[in-house]
Amino acid sequence: MPENKISVSGLDLYYSEFHALKNVNIDIAPNEITAFIGPSGCGKSTLLKSLNRMNDLVEGCRITGTVTLDGVDIYKDMEITYLRKNVGMVFQKPNPFPMSIYDNIAYGPRTHGIRRKSDLDDIVEESLKKASIWNEVSDRLKRSALGLSGGQQQRLCIARALAVKPEVILMDEPTSALDPISTMKIEELCCEIKDSYTIVIVTHNMQQATRISDKTAFFLHGEIVEFDETEKLFSTPSDKRTEDYITGRFG
Repeated sequence: MPENKISVSGLDLYYSEFHALKNVNIDIAPNEITAFIGPSGCGKSTLLKSLNRMNDLVEGCRITGTVTLDGVDIYKDMEITYLRKNVGMVFQKPNPFPMSIYDNIAYGPRTHGIRRKSDLDDIVEESLKKASIWNEVSDRLKRSALGLSGGQQQRLCIARALAVKPEVILMDEPTSALDPISTMKIEELCCEIKDSYTIVIVTHNMQQATRISDKTAFFLHGEIVEFDETEKLFSTPSDKRTEDYITGRFG
């Protein structure tokens, strides 16, 4: 087995003429939280979306270089349904489906052929427990997910991602729309589940990166300037630009 869960090498990404990612190389280890930080528009969300081919949906998007999951090239040698099952995504704004809490979680497993009610019941309960929200919703599974608070909706979306048993969870600023208490719950949740999953999180919040991530990549103008253990990157960055960003000189 390759030692890295995801490896990106020589990745260039263009939106029509715009060169959004430039020669990106990064190895993401299993069962760790990797944070992507950097100013707005520097390529961190673009790279995140490339890891499960969300950019395929963008017109005029061209990608060269390789991205592998467990050593397999996701653009050349992997079915997109397999990729999306194994690499889940949680977005910036909670986006529950306009259906019941139960059906939100059961949706993915059903599309992958799980039909038995007892199996679905187990998956729904297990996923909601893993996302630390079971105790809050167990008595109202048949009610609309849209009635939940923002923080609950985001944990529901994490539970929905977990329900198809992915190996990797991508999170695009998952707490930027949430209050501090909901943010703390999501951060605790990430730390609790990383033993079972590989997590990649894009965050604007540098304190969040220092609190929860094992490694951090600093992006600037579509390039990774520095990638290191989080503690080292924030305490003794090796690049002046990283230091300027984390000390608030720009960004």
